[in-house]
Amino acid sequence: MAQMLTNHLDPPAFTLNPTPLKNFAVEKLQPEWHDWKWQFRNRVTSLEALKQFIPVTAEEEKAFQAAGKNLPFAITPYYLDLINPLNVHDAIRKTVIPRMAEFTTTAAEMVDPCGEDGSMVAPGLVHRYPDRVLFLVNETCSVYCRYCTRSRLVGSGKHEVDFSAAYEYLRNHPEVRDVLISGGDPLVMSDDKLEGIIQNLRAIPSIEIVRIGTKIPVVLPQRITDELVNRLKKYHPFFMSIHFLHPDEITPEVEAACNKLADAGISTFSQTVLLKGVNDDPAVMKTLMQKLLKLRVRPYYIYQCDPVQGTSHFRTSIAKGLEIMEHLRGHTTGYAIPTYVVDAPGGGGKIPVSPDYIVSREPGKTVLRNYKGDVYEYLEEA
Repeated sequence: MAQMLTNHLDPPAFTLNPTPLKNFAVEKLQPEWHDWKWQFRNRVTSLEALKQFIPVTAEEEKAFQAAGKNLPFAITPYYLDLINPLNVHDAIRKTVIPRMAEFTTTAAEMVDPCGEDGSMVAPGLVHRYPDRVLFLVNETCSVYCRYCTRSRLVGSGKHEVDFSAAYEYLRNHPEVRDVLISGGDPLVMSDDKLEGIIQNLRAIPSIEIVRIGTKIPVVLPQRITDELVNRLKKYHPFFMSIHFLHPDEITPEVEAACNKLADAGISTFSQTVLLKGVNDDPAVMKTLMQKLLKLRVRPYYIYQCDPVQGTSHFRTSIAKGLEIMEHLRGHTTGYAIPTYVVDAPGGGGKIPVSPDYIVSREPGKTVLRNYKGDVYEYLEEA
């Protein structure tokens, strides 16, 4: 199990190109490497460009030919540099490089598994829960994850947002107190545009909480600039949900980004999708959660991978998720234990799923087991 904690070398399933592969050694010494706009402009977006940095398998090359039909390909130089080029089983590689398996659709899979489109009350605004809404402000990401729940939307050029209609809806629905800004990824927007959205939300008296859902601090940590943080901290209480997957993502750059946010009083929470062959290992998941706490990122959710079309190769069983939770509870601090949830297919919302620690119940007595499997009786007075 420990082998997943680091990128290990397996026999490559390809013939190495006789031309030496490029790396980013020179760029990392230049000021532009630390400029998030340079990183975004220089994303690798094609098979030909990727081949300069990573030997591509025949299967991956075939998948690239049709990849854009489902989901575009893009990766920042920073995030690409984290991939071990000689390891076809690299955790990050599996989540960003197309594979033929994503063109297989099972009967259980859906275009919109969370039922967001059916709960859209204005273009871009989703109202599924009583007191909170999801505001999909864009469709662009700096890196496209191959298991994306919103693969129907991101990078499609078809997503519509009516900001005026969204603000009007929120003004007319004071029961909404919490807005999650997502996309796409809202942090690819300019500071001015992003702050404008937050200002408009904060101008609505019933909005008490504003949150951003993003993977930017992980895949493009250079985006967390002093200027951005200084703008965001003006709108407290302000929260950020960050999508982490694997311990290999925790780098000095990510640490610096998360510390900037924490130092500014911006509470951050992790959201991790459980993925087969990537992080479905108790040791990997425990290491990730412990590393997040050191960054002052509170482990919040482990998601069962949504049954979006073309993701069957990523999905584990729920039993596997429960096994991982069993290996977290009692084996590390409670602060490092997220909630395991299934986002009910069809729009039912997040349902927490936990191991069963109750052995039996009868009037006046409940029999429980602890994380070691030891059994205890709890006597209850009538």
